[in-house]
Amino acid sequence: MTPELLSPAGNFEKLCAALRYGADAVYLAGQMFGMRAGADCFDNDGLKKAVQYCHAHGKKVYLALNTMPHPNEYPCLENYLRELEPVPFDAYIVADLGVMSKVKEISPEREIHISTQASVVSADTALMYYKLGARRVVLSRELTLDEIKKIRSQIPEDLELEVFIHGAMCVSYSGRCLISNYFTNRDANRGACAQPCRWVYEITEPSRRDMPLGIEQNSQGTFLFGSKDLCMIEHIPQLLDSKVKSFKIEGRMKSVYYAAVTANTYRMAMDAYLRDGDNYRFDPAWRTELESVSHRQYDTGFFFDRPMDDAKIASDSGYIKPVSYIGDCISYDADSRLACFVQKNKLCVGQTAQILSPGYTGRQFTVEKMFDENMQPISDCPHPFMKFFIKMPFEISPGDILRA
Repeated sequence: MTPELLSPAGNFEKLCAALRYGADAVYLAGQMFGMRAGADCFDNDGLKKAVQYCHAHGKKVYLALNTMPHPNEYPCLENYLRELEPVPFDAYIVADLGVMSKVKEISPEREIHISTQASVVSADTALMYYKLGARRVVLSRELTLDEIKKIRSQIPEDLELEVFIHGAMCVSYSGRCLISNYFTNRDANRGACAQPCRWVYEITEPSRRDMPLGIEQNSQGTFLFGSKDLCMIEHIPQLLDSKVKSFKIEGRMKSVYYAAVTANTYRMAMDAYLRDGDNYRFDPAWRTELESVSHRQYDTGFFFDRPMDDAKIASDSGYIKPVSYIGDCISYDADSRLACFVQKNKLCVGQTAQILSPGYTGRQFTVEKMFDENMQPISDCPHPFMKFFIKMPFEISPGDILRA
């Protein structure tokens, strides 16, 4: 069985980046009933375009319908499902039995995947969803690798399993949380989590509320169980030997750069193991690649142990952002070796930069010459979205990423 690498697609630009850099499939959401209401979600025309693009490139696309709708939302859900029925999604991701029932009523041929929000932690539960018509179960993040393997051995071969291997973790069980609702009236279970577990907190004495005190873990303050991020890049053999069908990257709220780097890195590692087998060797450069994206401290989550102590809690709620995403290559002339980029962040002549291309870790070079759109020499590119040219020391392709 060839495993699937599944990437997040918060918008069309992120979708294209994920596919170009090696994802086999993407998951996304429309403007309703998805668990990331804050993402730049697709409208109905955008969903159609996304499916057409994925299928034209031989890739799959899964629509997340994984909130838990309240009773008054079901008429809207039914209308929404009828509007989407002609769009050939490869599967719907659902968490709620009522939603699953509506999908089967309106789109009986649609493949159904059970979301991690359903908290499946046993073969018995997976089998029950299978009997109800599910084709795949996204297992709860709270399982160890040994437990995942045991579940795989106890279910039919045509019931697929999917697990998260990279990205943000939640301190609440499989993401079900009430803290956000309590503080902000934003329901985490309906896609609107404000992530209050990562805020900085203070304490006050009742008669001196104007004199708050911080209980400091470090210089940043004290945090309410802000978990570390999941990263399994150093454990690809164990993951692929588990016979799990799909390996999922979290991050619809993250950047285009994140979508590209995570897909590219896990693609390289997975392909290397599938190619080399017992001769496989972990490349430390892959870990360096993943360190380059915005993230919190990394950890292996629940895969190898139970996080019952502070080892799984981030000591700093802030994100680590070690590199700057400068821009994307939109054209390259092999004769002149001039590459045109669209700027996202500032770059200067003399600065060390890197090019990220599909299937490669970053290739480093020094920026010796830059030109504006009129091919006049410039010392830097100060304006967002401007086009500029760099003379490259090696060949690159449109879609490659420039970073520094």
